[in-house]
Amino acid sequence: MSPQFDHQQKAPRPGSGQDPPGSVGKRGRTADECLLGPRAPDVPDFTDSDPWRVLRIQAEFVTGFETMANLGPAVTIFGSARSPESGPTYQAAVETARLLAREGLAIITGGGPGIMEAANRGAQLGGGTSVGFAIELPFEQGTNPYLDVAITFRYFFVRKTMFVKYAQAFVIFPGGFGTMDELFEALTLIQTGKIHDFPVILYSSDYWGGLLEWLETTMADRAKISSEDRELFVVVDSPEGVRDALLAAMDLPAGPC
Repeated sequence: MSPQFDHQQKAPRPGSGQDPPGSVGKRGRTADECLLGPRAPDVPDFTDSDPWRVLRIQAEFVTGFETMANLGPAVTIFGSARSPESGPTYQAAVETARLLAREGLAIITGGGPGIMEAANRGAQLGGGTSVGFAIELPFEQGTNPYLDVAITFRYFFVRKTMFVKYAQAFVIFPGGFGTMDELFEALTLIQTGKIHDFPVILYSSDYWGGLLEWLETTMADRAKISSEDRELFVVVDSPEGVRDALLAAMDLPAGPC
């Protein structure tokens, strides 16, 4: 197993008014809030803090690019951190990742529990490379134990770039706000030509059915998306269906079961 990569944040400079990223300080601010949120009255002028923050952001990109440069073909799997191990969706994610790993694909997740853990677990069962892009949050439990390569990010937008940059396909299992964010970011990037037209596969027609109906009967009917946009993703209901859809879309030869 490859060593884990977990670059650490240096302590904030005295008088900077910054809380350590991923921690809850006196104002409870995370690294993203320090960057994106309104500036607190007692924080020094931005010229004293933001240029240094840019260097930390740059360092996160460099670390991610350097670590992932030789990964090879990969699939990013998104889904809820709240899916229990005993549940059918967790088990389906394990099997899906196992099948994809057997086809020579690395598996990328957010490195946490639930569907992320299931996919990383399946990647190792299938003999593939298991990658986790974790995020420092006050309430996160840390990374799951099924990772060959792990990188912990302070900034959500850097982490999200890595999910997209090193994947040739996206598989979306049932999830909440974070999963929806990742789904629609991928679709937007494809729709606008910012990334290649990679396969986007939604797992479970039962879970996604309501959203799909709204897209087709409200969003499309009111001309907010085109008919071609509806073709940017497919919905499947089995791990084998995910594998077959990806092999067809990516034009990869079938490997062992």
